[in-house]
Amino acid sequence: MILHIKYMVSLRCKMLVKSELEKLGLSCLPVELGSAEIRENISKEQLEQFRKALNKAGLELLDGKKNVLVERIKSVIIEMVHYADEIPDVNYSNYISQKLGYDYTYLSNVFSEVKGITIQQYIILHKIERVKELLLYNELSLTEIAYMLNYSSVAHLSNQFKKVTGLTPTYFKSLKNKRLKNLEDL
Repeated sequence: MILHIKYMVSLRCKMLVKSELEKLGLSCLPVELGSAEIRENISKEQLEQFRKALNKAGLELLDGKKNVLVERIKSVIIEMVHYADEIPDVNYSNYISQKLGYDYTYLSNVFSEVKGITIQQYIILHKIERVKELLLYNELSLTEIAYMLNYSSVAHLSNQFKKVTGLTPTYFKSLKNKRLKNLEDL
């Protein structure tokens, strides 16, 4: 049986998952990338104890293939938007479909069913969060940020930013400067 656990891949989390399984008398193959493969059958009681132990530690046991697939979609998007030097200059649907090996229509339907928003809306939310981060670092111009995140123009980025946050990127950036000035005045 393979259990899927939502957690950041860290040594502490891996050790915690392994330890909790061992407390239940279960052995598992190495815990990797949010999954633990258990060799024995797990009873409903053991599964519930394991779920409670994970929740207490801030981790979540994912039930069902759809939830696991949604987490994989989210991971691809987060990696693409937040950790890539540049967002791939390809159609997002093709990129996600290729990375996960599923038809995009299927991925989109599952994601919308589970999350209540579209993949496109999720991407936009993360792109705007990335824009906020980059504005706060103050290292790139709005033009450079628009280019980096594959916006067609600064105007498009600004319109989307305002639609999501209610603020213009310039005003958002000025809030940071006001906070810094207020700190200096203390």
